[in-house]
Amino acid sequence: MTIIETAKMTTKGQVTIPNKIRRLLHLADGASVAFGLTKDGVMLMPCEVTACSPYTPQEWQKIEKLASEGGKVFSGTDVTKKYLASL
Repeated sequence: MTIIETAKMTTKGQVTIPNKIRRLLHLADGASVAFGLTKDGVMLMPCEVTACSPYTPQEWQKIEKLASEGGKVFSGTDVTKKYLASL
């Protein structure tokens, strides 16, 4: 069954997801949603956002060792990875 609900977009591009749709998708306050573009239109899906480390477990071991020795400060991920690769 297709459920059609409408909502107006604000000047900032924001749209309120209609209550009926929020209930059907089990969306609570603070829920994350993903948007997909299909040949038929836009698809809205509940999703979970998780953090992903830029470092491998081996790199974290090296970082922890450096930190316990007084540590070093790096300006970014790329510089850090280059230094770790040199160890």
